[in-house]
Amino acid sequence: MKKRVTGIGGVFFKAKDPRALLDWYAKHLGVPVAPDHPSAMFMWPDPDYPGELGLTVFSPFAADTDYFQPSQSSFMINFRVENLEELLAVLKEEGIDPVGEPQHEAYGSFAWIMDPEGNKVELWEPKAPPES
Repeated sequence: MKKRVTGIGGVFFKAKDPRALLDWYAKHLGVPVAPDHPSAMFMWPDPDYPGELGLTVFSPFAADTDYFQPSQSSFMINFRVENLEELLAVLKEEGIDPVGEPQHEAYGSFAWIMDPEGNKVELWEPKAPPES
């Protein structure tokens, strides 16, 4: 059987003002927004194709899009972060408070914020692998 899921290919969601929302993510979370496309694109080495780069797209769609039909579901976005405590301090200075208390699990630390359109965003700092 071939692999079915090898990573995240994209995150897509409806927004009242897609460009303004992308600009918010760029400013507050450092998401790399494409200047000529209404999305952010993350490049990563593709282990299945050595020397090639994979791509993960993060893209809000217009609120009236029918691209998601028949689904009416909403979802939470998870972002990996390098230093959760430091990021939370910077976000607090920018007027963005966490939702609830950060949680610390065996596989990393988590915190949550809300974006301007009421989407809950999960921030995850993976636990560092043990040193050998």
